[in-house]
Amino acid sequence: MSDFPPVDVIPGGLGYGPSEKRSDPDDVQSMIRFLLYSNDFDVEGLIATSGTKAYIARKQNILDILNLYDQVDENLRKHDQRYPTADYLRSITWQGRDGTYGKNGMKNLGKNMDTEASNAIIRIVDKPDDRPVFVCVWGGSYEVAQAIWKVKNTRTPAELERFLSKLRIYLIGKQDNTAQWLLDNFPKLFVICSENNFKGMIWNAAGSDTTLANLTWIDEHIRKGHGPLGAVYPKSGWDPKSLGQKEGDSLHSFTWLVR
Repeated sequence: MSDFPPVDVIPGGLGYGPSEKRSDPDDVQSMIRFLLYSNDFDVEGLIATSGTKAYIARKQNILDILNLYDQVDENLRKHDQRYPTADYLRSITWQGRDGTYGKNGMKNLGKNMDTEASNAIIRIVDKPDDRPVFVCVWGGSYEVAQAIWKVKNTRTPAELERFLSKLRIYLIGKQDNTAQWLLDNFPKLFVICSENNFKGMIWNAAGSDTTLANLTWIDEHIRKGHGPLGAVYPKSGWDPKSLGQKEGDSLHSFTWLVR
């Protein structure tokens, strides 16, 4: 689940540009890493949630980066056949609701507020597969909260308990107020809420070796001469003066699952 901006995102810290393009480019950084790690996961869904300065959820932004992945996935499968096809990833990309970011999350939660994304989460968890479903929440948690709200209000307590038991939710902070609702109302729900340690991949974090993730390193090893997907890896996160890797949505969200 990502408040995913356009591939040509304008760092919000610059203070100019169309609102739908002004956002935190580190979601693009993290998505590029995730796609290159996707051979290690059974990917069930890519969800566009509300974000950017305009609080827009735009599935097309994810589809746009999958078009770039489509240019490299055949080569990736020469190294590992487990890499999913771009067509498969497109087929499991789901639209979330606009305007749920921040305190607006709870205002949108409830009856007749289902989205393509929240319904997809229910279908995924309902599959006859006993493995847990890991939900990596890079932005707001509204879509998974709406899925849980619907199950709670349309199924028996035993069915709700089974549904919740399969979920493993990782929150990058509490980016909308459905996060606190989940924590307050479902004490048995597996939730990790990372409010600080997601900063560990930022290139100039305290104690880091900045030469391994600054813009010079990123240009040499990712952005230049490494194909169309690497070429759109943003130079920075929110702060355009801090040039290098941020990837606040990568650390622990999905990298801790890599074995």
